[in-house]
Amino acid sequence: MLKDKPNIVFILTDDLGFSDLGCFGSEIETPHLDKLAMDGLRLTQCYNSARCCPSRASLLTGVYPHQSGVGDMDQDYELPGYRGHLKDECVTIAEVLREGGYRTYLSGKWHVGKHGPIERGFDEFYGLLGGFTSFWDEKSYVRLPENRPEREYNEGEFYSTDAITDYALDFINEARGDDQPYFLYLSYNAPHFPLQAPKEDIEKYVQAYEKGWDQIRAERFARMKGLGIVEHASQLTPLSEYWDRDRIIHGVNPSWEMIDPDRKQDLIRRMAIYAAMVDRVDQNVGRVVKDLEENGELDNTLIIFCSDNGACAEWDPWGFDNWMTTTNILHRKADLEKMGGPDSYHSYGSGWANVSSTPFRMYKHYSHEGGISTPMIIHWPNVVKEKGKIDHRPAHFIDFMATFIDITDAPYPKVFNGKKILPMEGETLLPAFLGDEPTTRTLYFEHEEHCAIRQDDWKLVKIKERDWELYNIKEDRTEMNDMANQYPEKIKAMKRLWEDWAKRTHVVPKF
Repeated sequence: MLKDKPNIVFILTDDLGFSDLGCFGSEIETPHLDKLAMDGLRLTQCYNSARCCPSRASLLTGVYPHQSGVGDMDQDYELPGYRGHLKDECVTIAEVLREGGYRTYLSGKWHVGKHGPIERGFDEFYGLLGGFTSFWDEKSYVRLPENRPEREYNEGEFYSTDAITDYALDFINEARGDDQPYFLYLSYNAPHFPLQAPKEDIEKYVQAYEKGWDQIRAERFARMKGLGIVEHASQLTPLSEYWDRDRIIHGVNPSWEMIDPDRKQDLIRRMAIYAAMVDRVDQNVGRVVKDLEENGELDNTLIIFCSDNGACAEWDPWGFDNWMTTTNILHRKADLEKMGGPDSYHSYGSGWANVSSTPFRMYKHYSHEGGISTPMIIHWPNVVKEKGKIDHRPAHFIDFMATFIDITDAPYPKVFNGKKILPMEGETLLPAFLGDEPTTRTLYFEHEEHCAIRQDDWKLVKIKERDWELYNIKEDRTEMNDMANQYPEKIKAMKRLWEDWAKRTHVVPKF
């Protein structure tokens, strides 16, 4: 019977780093996500597409971002891979599952172009159509289709992470009224800037970050080894480089001890706000899990948790207070208390992003491991029997379409709305859920001319302005030992594969 098919809750966070959950080594309190991990499965080598729009496009369509039309962001460059919206030649998970008998809901962030969620297969939507805005500004969040009932929040009550969950719970409750299973895409815009959080959550973390980013990185790395997230032989990378938005200013994150006291207080507050945002997401995930549990639905609900890219280093160690100009303000004394409130606007900068990316190099935008690695949790008690297992097989956001088709038997169309549809690029993750042996994979990446190919245990990767680097990911996941000079023929062969893929998928590294 259709109702016996699993409900699917896909939880996506925005700019969360690889090590920002407790179950992946963090000091941030995430007990609800940690419990899902301990009762389920963690994948440590699942890859996104390095930035929000491309990752979301790939997740939703099962093809590489450029094939979907979202190879960059939501601007239209009038090139096949860079239209800034999902093209008609691909279908979304919502469109496929709705045809397969599922109710489809999105609560949270869309950000894949002008054709909105209702036009692309979702029955109901609440959230943010664009990329980022104040977490306190209710007017920026919309309910679709138009004229659907909306919640009312008293002045000062609205905080988007909570509101997104409110509507998600409404959608789940609505789905209980019929015999159809549902797909809920719960797409939080936290912890993306502007860094804003309820004050009581911020205060929990101020003291924790007084020790600074060098010590926090080392402590996370030790916990990650103890948890089995990384191998005991792994090395912690040195502090990473950073570039400004225009790639004119370039440097290396400074050690914490070199920073003056006023600057430290400002930076401590920024990271405390960021941690509070992650904590608040976890609290809200707990609300969803509790609701499923109380209604006897948790065992037959597949819950997947991921982040859309690596940590956000935009654009230097100090962070910014104005997105348009990337201006930094050094906050002092009483002004520190206002940070994170409705009238504030901050990022946390490349130094703390380096912590979030522990133990990897680089961050969001880049194809090094720090930019494309997501902390992935899978919870499905009816299927995932080996509780608490950590699986190191490679996976990619292109795999979710194939996975959901595999577990729901929904047909993947060759033609949809009169358009010929691209074949799926991904593979089902069901073997990982069942503990079967992994298959060999070749995966590809490009964003803003930062490129990579991973072929089994080998990875070829480059930063825009630089030559290709070669790493054995099995032995050197932190990309410390560049083997390019030792294997020129391997570089040549892998580069040729990448170029063939780029041509096939409409990658144009330079506009």
